[in-house]
Amino acid sequence: MSKRLLIVIATADREKALAGLMYAKNAWAAAWFEDVKVVFFGPSEKLIVRDDEVANEMQKASVIGESFACKAISEKEGISEDLEKLGLTVVGVGPIVSKFINEGYVPMVW
Repeated sequence: MSKRLLIVIATADREKALAGLMYAKNAWAAAWFEDVKVVFFGPSEKLIVRDDEVANEMQKASVIGESFACKAISEKEGISEDLEKLGLTVVGVGPIVSKFINEGYVPMVW
């Protein structure tokens, strides 16, 4: 069984996004996994920019390490700079997600 977790937050639903972020923080803090990565994709990217509570929880989760947002989506929405200001690394996430899964990270999608 893998001891590494990849959390993909793709939802526009703020309650689901907050639950995913809470799980990410708790999984890291309680050492339920050796490593936890977080990727924001699609509708969640707009949610982070528009919802202060979600943005705040995302920044609290940054203790986990580097978190990523999809560049293709953020450029389409015109929010790449806003996401970067919040501390996210804005890149093409397809290769990153694939890399983590190939390295044995278990994906969990919210």
